[in-house]
Amino acid sequence: MLADKLKMTAKEILEKEFKTGFRGYKQEEVDKFLDLIIKDYEVMHQTVDDLQQENLRLKKQLEDQSRRQPVQPAGTTNFDILKRLSNLEKHVFGSKLDE
Repeated sequence: MLADKLKMTAKEILEKEFKTGFRGYKQEEVDKFLDLIIKDYEVMHQTVDDLQQENLRLKKQLEDQSRRQPVQPAGTTNFDILKRLSNLEKHVFGSKLDE
């Protein structure tokens, strides 16, 4: 899953401490930027979770439908099946069907 592949969590980003140097960055700007990243990260994480749940739901729905419906070759209609059945009966029973 995605959580296994991500190197950091939103909490780790929030708690990250930066050392300051002689001419370091303004702490307020860094904090504001990290806040934006955290929000985006949480939205992305939630979106991925939602999509994974939807994917599982759709796979289950497809599996349930395939169990309920017999599989017919593409382009096969009931008329085609009846026609083939009729031809098979004629072949097996021959002229006895006409009597």
